[in-house]
Amino acid sequence: MTTYKLIGPITQLIPMQKSGIKGAIKDHNLDIIEDVGILIEGEKIHTIGTFSDLKEKANALHAEIIELDTDYVCTPGFIDAHTHICFSGSRANDYAMRNAGRSYLEIAEAGGGIWDTVTQTRKAEQQVLVSGVIERANTLLKRGITTIEVKSGYGLSVTEELKMLRAIKTANSSTTADLVSTCLAGHILPKDFDGDHKAYLEEISTTLFPLLKEEQLTNRIDAFVEQGAFLPSDIYPYFEKAKQMGFDITVHADQFNTGGSEVAVKVGAISADHLEASTENEIQMLAQSNVISVALPGASIGLGCDFTPARKILDAGGALAIASDWNPGSAPMGDLLTQACILGTFQKLSNAEILAGITCRAAAALNLDDRGRLVPGMIADFNLFPTEHINEIFYHQGKLVPSKVWKKGKLVS
Repeated sequence: MTTYKLIGPITQLIPMQKSGIKGAIKDHNLDIIEDVGILIEGEKIHTIGTFSDLKEKANALHAEIIELDTDYVCTPGFIDAHTHICFSGSRANDYAMRNAGRSYLEIAEAGGGIWDTVTQTRKAEQQVLVSGVIERANTLLKRGITTIEVKSGYGLSVTEELKMLRAIKTANSSTTADLVSTCLAGHILPKDFDGDHKAYLEEISTTLFPLLKEEQLTNRIDAFVEQGAFLPSDIYPYFEKAKQMGFDITVHADQFNTGGSEVAVKVGAISADHLEASTENEIQMLAQSNVISVALPGASIGLGCDFTPARKILDAGGALAIASDWNPGSAPMGDLLTQACILGTFQKLSNAEILAGITCRAAAALNLDDRGRLVPGMIADFNLFPTEHINEIFYHQGKLVPSKVWKKGKLVS
């Protein structure tokens, strides 16, 4: 039996209906609806309209009416399109060494870096990883993040990558947030692999890819295209095999050196993530493609490096999403809204561009067309912030958090 709920009156609702996927957005173009209600049918939005009008319709449908008695601003549920929240251990020593002036290479040689997390994650039982993902996902959910991408990549063998992706799948059934898994077996060449980069990628694509399909563990393949990780010449055959098998492609691109964004464009990736090192050439290339650029300000804050050239990407007509990159090494904060606001300050992004980057454009970066906007037919994922104007959310730089979070038509926080 279909159930209906009406929530309102809401002081301001931001549907993001008029915000396209590409290009700059001025704040005066942000569509704001006032004195509004949301009528929910099951897990989806049925109608959005004037609250008083919807009350009559709700009564006719025998809907549950939830009347709000103070000011609220309603946004779509936030989407974090790039995280690494499946891991074990801490890299606090890396952080201390980095701030003391040690280089990335020096930290790795001292036993830190990605391989440190790989070692600790391999030692962890699958259920320990499951519990960690659930805990972190629930933390994000309370902050209004209703859909979370989660990568593997700290296993770096067929067996250990399967362990991670199975943990993510299990966690997804035990948290209210939606988890979108991604296979990042192409993170770095594991130190214990007896062979070169091409041989490792061949083993993963030949052995692991079919198992991912068989167990329905993910439909997304990622790789770190970077000096010290995987070069473009190594990664093209890997991505081509993934595409032939029906996987979506995403790329860790242009974090320290360029080259990854060109790979993303050539293979028709859904997104290119990082882009801190992108130059005008890469910006124009991305803007002229259908690849979503994903800025990761958490990594810039954690590493003390330049931000993604978000303003230039938008002004060139590109698509820009914003994600947290929550990971134990370079981006341990894991606070999407705070990071997005900081990026906005340094890159001079409008509030409309920030909000699009963590809602509708983040949905596009995950190839999802059923969320990120508040319109009829979409999943009823939305946040209610205790304030009277949308600008207050960004003004407080993540300190103003939603007091009510709705996921698939249910109040979850």
